[in-house]
Amino acid sequence: MSVDLSRLSLNQKTLNGWTLPQAVEGCVRAGIPWIALWRDKVEETGLEESARIVHDAGIKVSSLCRGGMFPSPTPEGRAANIEDNKRAIDEAATLGTDVLVMVCGGLSGVRAIDDARGMVRDGIEAILPYAEQRGVKLGIEPLHPAFAADRSVISLLGEANDLAEHFRSPQVGVVIDIYHVWWDPNVYTEIARASQYTLGFHVNDWLVPNTDPLMSRGMMGDGVVQNRRLREAVDTAGYTGPIEVEIFNQDIWRKDGDDVLLTMKERFVQEVM
Repeated sequence: MSVDLSRLSLNQKTLNGWTLPQAVEGCVRAGIPWIALWRDKVEETGLEESARIVHDAGIKVSSLCRGGMFPSPTPEGRAANIEDNKRAIDEAATLGTDVLVMVCGGLSGVRAIDDARGMVRDGIEAILPYAEQRGVKLGIEPLHPAFAADRSVISLLGEANDLAEHFRSPQVGVVIDIYHVWWDPNVYTEIARASQYTLGFHVNDWLVPNTDPLMSRGMMGDGVVQNRRLREAVDTAGYTGPIEVEIFNQDIWRKDGDDVLLTMKERFVQEVM
């Protein structure tokens, strides 16, 4: 019986110990058609070389992570963040993906969270014309409230939807990572609301006990998240794109990468599709 893996994407963070060439080679061996790249891994290998490796392997790039990180207490800092986002847009275009994942940024020395949220809105507005010019979409990813201080002041899918609706541009949408939104009582309503501008969908699991909000993600089926129900909701809302497996977990990072990919494929079929 054949298994359809046509939507499966390896997010590089799941195999954080692998270089970009190793991750691409692993996807080829495992028959995984998509990969989601991280800017630090691309920089390590080189932008043009990374693009060549992915292209020559016949692997498609589902997204590049990350843009965002807009807030700063100084105008100079905010301007530098905007310029870095323009570089990220260029990198995404070179790598052949039209989705730049936006981790919007925490307080970063800004005292009022409302001010920081305003800086996120202003930052997206500043880079949107350039994103449109390069054909790159900005996928706003809400993060769990535990990360509001240091990683993203956009915590709810509803907030991300509000931003996308504010811009009313086909180049601005949302990325739904179930680790960050599964607990929200409004998540299914907001998934349906995002039907016109969902740009990405990430699966994993929330482990219990969760001893470290950053590193306590698990493989699908090892925690409490209803992966299949959330995937069905996203599909019903109209999303048909790649599904990234993104896991921050030291125990998984220590394992043999090919074994992780085998387990990932099995759980994708069992728990997600």
